Amino acid sequence: MNSERLRVELAGLSLANPTMLASGILGYSAETLKSVVEGGAGAVVTKSVGLNPRSGYVNPTVVQVACGLINAVGLPNPGIEAFTRDIREAKAVLKVPLIVSVYGFSFEEYAVVAEKAVKSGADAVELNVSCPHVKETGVEIGQNPEILAKVVGKVKGVVGKPVFVKLSPNVADIAEMAEAAVKAGADAITAINTVKAMAINIETAKPILSNKRGGLSGPAIKPIAVRCVYDIYERVKVPIIGCGGITSWRDAVEFILAGASAIQIGTAIALKGQGVFRSVIRGIDAYLKRKGFRSVKEIVGLAHRN
Repeated sequence: MNSERLRVELAGLSLANPTMLASGILGYSAETLKSVVEGGAGAVVTKSVGLNPRSGYVNPTVVQVACGLINAVGLPNPGIEAFTRDIREAKAVLKVPLIVSVYGFSFEEYAVVAEKAVKSGADAVELNVSCPHVKETGVEIGQNPEILAKVVGKVKGVVGKPVFVKLSPNVADIAEMAEAAVKAGADAITAINTVKAMAINIETAKPILSNKRGGLSGPAIKPIAVRCVYDIYERVKVPIIGCGGITSWRDAVEFILAGASAIQIGTAIALKGQGVFRSVIRGIDAYLKRKGFRSVKEIVGLAHRN
């Protein structure tokens, strides 16, 4: 669907519609990313990549629960040197913005990975400072405003493309973290990453995941994510990308009303397939038309004004 009502500008990136593939889902090969775009996504975010290859945790790494999925995959990735080939291949076939998710175990690692990603063709980078199940990276950074600001500052110093920061809900005040990121130069905020969770097998009396603890995604976290977006919108002026439990156009509209300029879809792909993008896009467009709005931009943050 190519409706002008749906077009959004996101920190200098132009999206035909406000839907994006969330990091962590289907995000490495050019072929897979292309299939997501063919499904309707307005932009794609890769899985997180670091400086060195990482195998991740042993199985089981994902468990389905009544309200979504809990995962502790452990950031498996081929390392940025190998992944630069995939970035180039993806850029050659994709007609939408390509955002590379990066992580590191130090300020320098974040900067090196981000710089290599951009040099390979990434249109933007999304800093994963909120993974809840890997020590010394992710959520430990996202819970400390001073460290978070240093990471953002380091990356902004070496890349000339937009820098998104994906925040954790596992903090006392997510809006404070957003403010720290924006003051350090973040061009957009993605909210939220998964919520700390676990599941236990009652027959064996053992945690199901090999890592014991993981991150909950899916419908259960949507109300938390909507509240986070709402809070962040009141404190910062950069675009917000809503993420967490979006499975329908109604969910997407709720995030936009709370203050999101775009939304990311992840777990719903596992539950509904890649057709979920087109379904969400059609629903948003019909909603705008029915309500008499000429653009998605007109409803961003509308819940704050009503």
